[in-house]
Amino acid sequence: MTVLTTAVEKFGARVASYAVGYRVELVSDWAYAAARWGTFEPLTAFQHPQWYASWYRAFASTDGVEPLIAIVSDAATGERAALLPLICHRQGSLRIVEFADLNLTDFNAPILGPAAPRDDVAAWQFWRDLQAALRKAPGGADLIRFRKMPVKLATRSNPLALLDGIGPSVVNGNLLTIGDDHNAWRYELNRKVRKELGRSWRVFTREPSASFRVATDTGEALNLLSITEVQQGARLNGLGLNYVLDNADCAAFYRDLVREGTARGYAVMTALATHDEVVATLLGVRTGSRYVMIRISNAGEKWSACSPGRLIIDRTIEALHKDGVREFDFSIGNYTYKRRFRPQRTPLVDLSAPLSWRGRPSALRDRAVLALRRYPDLTARLKQALGKSAPSREDD
Repeated sequence: MTVLTTAVEKFGARVASYAVGYRVELVSDWAYAAARWGTFEPLTAFQHPQWYASWYRAFASTDGVEPLIAIVSDAATGERAALLPLICHRQGSLRIVEFADLNLTDFNAPILGPAAPRDDVAAWQFWRDLQAALRKAPGGADLIRFRKMPVKLATRSNPLALLDGIGPSVVNGNLLTIGDDHNAWRYELNRKVRKELGRSWRVFTREPSASFRVATDTGEALNLLSITEVQQGARLNGLGLNYVLDNADCAAFYRDLVREGTARGYAVMTALATHDEVVATLLGVRTGSRYVMIRISNAGEKWSACSPGRLIIDRTIEALHKDGVREFDFSIGNYTYKRRFRPQRTPLVDLSAPLSWRGRPSALRDRAVLALRRYPDLTARLKQALGKSAPSREDD
């Protein structure tokens, strides 16, 4: 395990009322970092210790991926400021520091402690000290590329979103908040949507053994995950799309997440099934009253009359609402089926910075892209002029 410590002290009128700086330790072992950090307060379902334990177990030894976890504390008091689950990811000749993601972690953010920055001046100090530490990382680093970061983390500001240079991410979250009256929310849905959901349930339950269930047994949840893998693969391959979740590392990640998280109530696997067939599955992760959907599948054309994808979402929302969940995040991707449930789009932001001369061209390019995203109409016209069209994220 590698440990690198740096403490950068700053003085001056602008920061006189703040700590002298932040102490940053870089470690390569998640279990050690989690033990050092202590009690977790996951402010999104993705910043949960189980998510990262499963992620690092699956990807820590992947070629081109080096764990680089930052433990940040107040340099004067030693109080916890932030834990950043990072990696150094080699892309060609560049060594890029990014969150532990690889397109699996939909919302990336630091885990915040009591000494986390709460305004732009403290955030600037935090950012300067973090960059200083990353420049001294074993093997060096060329570029920081943080993507898909929420602006708010529960009731707290994400300190990285307070920095100059952030820009809108290409994706956004989709948050549905339901009060204590589930029926009242259901009535607010479009009348056609309500009728379709009712009809879908009637069609599905024409089969006498048809049922909805929440897997509470780890073995059952793992079996449902296996079916998810098969159903997703069949659908995407049938559409001629590249199915990447079937590679060994991704499969190991999800299986570890379900195996370790089901009994704890963190990984939630739901299904529509008959006595001899699983019609649809939905995998999500839950922290308290918050739930995020991450993988969904169905058995295909045979069951299309009952719209199993929309139906399992509806039944999962109803079941989890009864169990105390009030926030349902449909995660990234602005698909049509999500709009029927009327979630609100929540912004995500990106941030890029060079750590060496090799990273400067990429950082400049990243910043130009982020600047253009602030003007979507201009971006669309430029793409049209270049003969490019943005990939649609809509799907029935």
